[in-house]
Amino acid sequence: MAPSRGPQALARTLHKTLSNHRGPVHVVRYAKGTAKYVLSGGQDRTIRLWNPDLGTEIKKFEAHGYEVLSISVSHDNTKFASSGGDRSVFVWDVTAGVTTRRLAGHMGKVNVVELNADATVLASGSYDSTVRLWDLRAPARAPIQILEEARDAVQTLHVDATTIIAGSVDGHVRTYDLRKGELRSDFVGQPVTSAVPSSDGTTLLVSTLDSHVRLFDTTSGKLLNAFTGHNHTSYRCRACFGHAEATVVCGDEDGAVWAWDLVDATVLQPNPPPKVHDKVITWTEHHPIDPGEMVTCSADGTVKVWRHSS
Repeated sequence: MAPSRGPQALARTLHKTLSNHRGPVHVVRYAKGTAKYVLSGGQDRTIRLWNPDLGTEIKKFEAHGYEVLSISVSHDNTKFASSGGDRSVFVWDVTAGVTTRRLAGHMGKVNVVELNADATVLASGSYDSTVRLWDLRAPARAPIQILEEARDAVQTLHVDATTIIAGSVDGHVRTYDLRKGELRSDFVGQPVTSAVPSSDGTTLLVSTLDSHVRLFDTTSGKLLNAFTGHNHTSYRCRACFGHAEATVVCGDEDGAVWAWDLVDATVLQPNPPPKVHDKVITWTEHHPIDPGEMVTCSADGTVKVWRHSS
């Protein structure tokens, strides 16, 4: 729930613009914990490691033959996984800057990859409507399980110790309970572009192509709140929780970043928010620890680091 003092204002002062990508940037992810680094992937087939403090590029990772659509960073920041148009999942050693493993098997582009907490299992979701699970400790390169319940492209994944959450263009959010061997399917009714659980796992934030972000109770599937005002009808945009999970944040197709109070769903000022990217904002991510920083990336080819003016 929101702190008694109310939600903190969103970091809206531009700190740095990271503009080395050529073409749209599809994803930007923070390193884990206190580490002050971000990774971005784009249509130019590269993944770039940045120091957002200085606005400098530290390293460029090149192995993809097609656009990069997804990145997932391991808990210790020593490796990350990426995917895109190659139909394969790439696992990288950050220090060496090379791929240590390539996992093939999907029949279409791989929209999303997600590592579990200790980076032993990787899940990948594809245009081919499947989710594949890979054991990164095993020498075999075949998936340990294939989840085939989706009826359209899988766009978003979350993996934790006991569950896998998959959101699909078919309008369903599917939750797989790995311990019980059970599947619960919640029909949202619109193509799902992101599904982000709260830190305690009790709620799930789902963005869909009807210009809605919805908050669901993960146990009952009950709709708790809906957040609207933004324009999101055609592209994959990601909604996330703001600092202390007191707010909801989402970039839209007009290049604006929207923020709402989690409890009453009111739009935080300014309303409407200013346009901060020239094209659709494809990814929004709040810093995991720092209350005053977030990053956005856009089809305009830039990654932007936002902080409080102080």
